[in-house]
Amino acid sequence: MSVISELIRTESNGTISFGDYSLDAKAKLDNFEHAGDLYKVKTFQKITKLERNGMFVYESVPGTAVTNFKATETEVSFEVEGLKDTQITLELEESTEYDITINGADAGTIKTNLGGKLSLSVEMDDSNAVAVVINKK
Repeated sequence: MSVISELIRTESNGTISFGDYSLDAKAKLDNFEHAGDLYKVKTFQKITKLERNGMFVYESVPGTAVTNFKATETEVSFEVEGLKDTQITLELEESTEYDITINGADAGTIKTNLGGKLSLSVEMDDSNAVAVVINKK
């Protein structure tokens, strides 16, 4: 299992990675610039949260490490690791249906609420990152 020791970083493929679920105390990093946006990450064992330009993007309970996070108008994709099964909430378009795929398996369709929040549960694999892909219908 890996954590992002610098809390957030840009990957060579243009995605970002963030989060450190091994920390006992909250850690945060603010004003991280990536692709013209400013990111803020807060992370530790109990929660990992990401904001872009002051707006909510991602939250997991308990905390996680997220690698290769990429968000476009039609798709969000990332790999996630953690110590135990986790609840993930993302900010997407309001009242919109999304197809969810977890480790290549169809996990169904979820419609966001009026605030654009989409929540899903991910069962963690002790040895591997879990791939999550969310496609707008």
